[in-house]
Amino acid sequence: MDISHRQFNKNIRLKDKAGNPVADQEIRLVQTNHSFLFGCGAFDFIPYVMKGEEEYKDLTDKWLDVFNFGTLPFYWGNFEPKEGEPQTDVLMKTAGFLKEKNVTIKGHPLCWHTVCADWLMKYDNGTILKKQLERIDREVTGFKGVIDMWDVINEVVIMPIFDKYDNAITRICKEKGRVALIKEVFEKAHECNPEATLLLNDFNTSINYEILIDGCLNAGVPISAIGIQSHQHQGYWGKEKLEEVLERFSFFGLPIHFTENTLISGDIMPAHIVDLNDWQVDEWPSTPEGEERQAKEIEEMYRTLFSHPLVEAITTWDFRDGAWLNAPSGFVRKDNSLKPSYLMLRDLIKKEWHTDITVKTDSEGRIRVQGFKGEYSITANGQKTFADLTDNEDQTIVI
Repeated sequence: MDISHRQFNKNIRLKDKAGNPVADQEIRLVQTNHSFLFGCGAFDFIPYVMKGEEEYKDLTDKWLDVFNFGTLPFYWGNFEPKEGEPQTDVLMKTAGFLKEKNVTIKGHPLCWHTVCADWLMKYDNGTILKKQLERIDREVTGFKGVIDMWDVINEVVIMPIFDKYDNAITRICKEKGRVALIKEVFEKAHECNPEATLLLNDFNTSINYEILIDGCLNAGVPISAIGIQSHQHQGYWGKEKLEEVLERFSFFGLPIHFTENTLISGDIMPAHIVDLNDWQVDEWPSTPEGEERQAKEIEEMYRTLFSHPLVEAITTWDFRDGAWLNAPSGFVRKDNSLKPSYLMLRDLIKKEWHTDITVKTDSEGRIRVQGFKGEYSITANGQKTFADLTDNEDQTIVI
């Protein structure tokens, strides 16, 4: 698979602080972060940051050893269970901790019909929409500079016809229509943070999602990236389906994020289950053969997605087994021990897709280097500096 688009190949000229070339010196370049977003649900950081629970220190340390991109929960019904009392402090402290660790953070989601705030139901549709837009303003403005990426609205293909229970967001989506509601919430989010990365996110990868995206773009909705969920509790999609989905959604020319990926290491969920949430089990064990299968499937999936030029991010949904649906869906087991999938992915990111090179400058302080795009520490003659190396343009660095 061609991954040359993930690398830079460029001339760099090094100068000292006086402007003189750093001539005939050995230079070490060590990648400290990827431009590509290797992500995972970061919900486990909340109990660690807020309560210092010891079991979560080991868990979060292992998380940070692999990932540079985390998703935090902003489900309205949990974030603001009582109107006017949002859990802003909890999410701000957690996001601040992750940001200090050089982790890019995404908030998920700003608008969704599931886990919605029950107290919205007492209002008429006009007021519900007003409060939804106010909620977006509060979160996007309030977290600006800490969280600058959002799943703006979630699972809209099914939103107006969702009938498992009544909720405020389905009501307004049914009244306004999908595209009109998407346009309102995206425009508000963009107004509050014009530099933010704003995603439309859905599990439905059928032509219905393509039609929805097309309608949104024709209506001028400022979508930054297409979010594709890939919860595979009922079996791995396989390389052929992955490539088929990528081909169809590449039509729009927008960046693609695989926002919620799940591959399990136990028995596969029965195929007749339509809504994954309907599969409720007391025990869903991970097995040795399942763990080997999971590692192989995740490796193929990551290699396939990493090789596609429009894919910018992959987020695994559960870091530890048992998080959602009690599934063996994590990179670590319930006792925090590492699964083969964790070791495999860490090797991909930290070894195979990682750059650590030593080169010697010429008499003008120049070097020609190739490596994976990202952030680097650059050391010469005991001096160190840091630089972003993300393109093929010639670059001058002062050290």
